[in-house]
Amino acid sequence: MKKTVIELFAGVGGFRVGMNHITHINKDGHAKEVDKWDFVWANQWEPGTKLQDAFKCYKKRFGNQKEDSNTDISLVDKKSIPDFNLLVGGFPCQDYSVARSKSNEKGIEGKKGVLWWQINDILKVKKPAFVFLENVDRLIKSPAKQRGKNFGIILRCFNDNGYVVEWRVINAADYGAPQRRRTYIVAYKKETNFYKSLKSLTNEDIITNKGVFGNCFNTKKNDNILNTIDLYKNYKDLPSFSDSFGAEFHNSGLMRDGIVYTKELTPSKKKPIILNKIIVNNVDAKYYLNSDEILKFKYLRGSKKIERTNRKTGIKYHYSEGAMSPYDYLDLPGRTMLTSEGSTNRSTHIIMDPATNKLRKLTPLECERLNQFPDNWTNTNMTDSKRYFMMGNALVTSIVKKIGDYLNILIDKE
Repeated sequence: MKKTVIELFAGVGGFRVGMNHITHINKDGHAKEVDKWDFVWANQWEPGTKLQDAFKCYKKRFGNQKEDSNTDISLVDKKSIPDFNLLVGGFPCQDYSVARSKSNEKGIEGKKGVLWWQINDILKVKKPAFVFLENVDRLIKSPAKQRGKNFGIILRCFNDNGYVVEWRVINAADYGAPQRRRTYIVAYKKETNFYKSLKSLTNEDIITNKGVFGNCFNTKKNDNILNTIDLYKNYKDLPSFSDSFGAEFHNSGLMRDGIVYTKELTPSKKKPIILNKIIVNNVDAKYYLNSDEILKFKYLRGSKKIERTNRKTGIKYHYSEGAMSPYDYLDLPGRTMLTSEGSTNRSTHIIMDPATNKLRKLTPLECERLNQFPDNWTNTNMTDSKRYFMMGNALVTSIVKKIGDYLNILIDKE
């Protein structure tokens, strides 16, 4: 089977960087790819901006492939997408609620603008053998008022399309990376040789050591219970499922034939890359904090209890935050990076520069290293704030590399 890939919500190309083992940029500005995978099409569209910096960066690094799309994915004719056997993408965590269309003639319809439904439409039309997705760690617990609903909708859609699904919430620092905790999802058709090789195994064996994640990421043995969730019992259709489904999904799991098996696993940790290994010397003075910023960050990172008023009810309540360390210690890995990185925000990384003993922010290049991109990957005429945003939206490429290498082996056997 040819190893063809499409990359959805491609950003600056994190999946491609990891899966094709990209570590350097050539003199012409293009990525030096190993070409394990043939990326036949990519879509990247950032609403509300004319600049489209992420897409321009993608094109700069990977060359001018005409087929790549800088269009709202909802406007793309799914039949026009080139054939492929692996779909990859880091899609946003949104409200995936569904309802019946007003006429009731078209069945269900997802909330407008929610990008999961675009993935679902592509699965229906193109029917790829394998799917590899990434999302924030809170995906399996969202929304707060109906825990597990969003993830349950995703799993049920996959089942309706003939897939088996595995997932794992991975803290990249547990497996030797600098930072970040994310949810990774791999789905495969029931007709694949890989699934046929798993059919006789127990659900626990697949989750812990025989499935995709079990082969890629070692975990410690434990006696945690394997919980079971039926995605169809008491739910006649997807709208009724959306209205009332709720469940507790653990950090690892398997879904096949509409039944979910989920268990809390503990990683067998490797030594992480610490911040001291990714920082650079002699950074520009603009990254150092001035006196006003030092005071502001001291407040933001400190403990606080603030009285607020609910806008709808008028009821007063107290919002509390615990204290953080005054700055991020260089002998630890980084925290999960957000799109607000670099701004005056509680989540922004602040370090004590070892050369000057002064507080400063991480540079955009250091943020690229936190995600294990090649140095200056986003240095394509973007502003610093845009470069921070791109890395806050990106993923840790070494985790993608490990999963991609295993999928490469699986597709060789198809």
